[in-house]
Amino acid sequence: MADAVRKIIENHNANLCGWYASGEVDAIAEVFAEDCWQLTPHAEPLVGRTAVREFWKQAVQWGEWRFTLETQEVVVSGPIAVERGTYTLDFRAGPAAPPGLESNEDQGNYVVMWRQEQDGQWRGVWDAPVSTLPLGAA
Repeated sequence: MADAVRKIIENHNANLCGWYASGEVDAIAEVFAEDCWQLTPHAEPLVGRTAVREFWKQAVQWGEWRFTLETQEVVVSGPIAVERGTYTLDFRAGPAAPPGLESNEDQGNYVVMWRQEQDGQWRGVWDAPVSTLPLGAA
């Protein structure tokens, strides 16, 4: 079962990378559970699918978001799976970026707790990226 769940998660990640890049906010939000927490750097958590959708609806207007996600390990217990992986981000600010938000690159590790929901879909419940760049470098 763990191998099958890992493939589902890796497919979600591949889709997410494309959707962030193309600004498909509704598709991004559907990967997350209604009661999700997405922990964003230097900001309060995004709590709930609606908050994820609203944040990314604005953020994709600020510029290009190019993520890579690489799953390192998945542990599965019943309807819960925990994924540990690495990420890179290449953000290119556009004309609509808020003052002070500049193009930057980041890399780090992440942990995501996934849950198989009533409809059979695996959705992210807790999403926690942690940069490995020194403070001020990202």
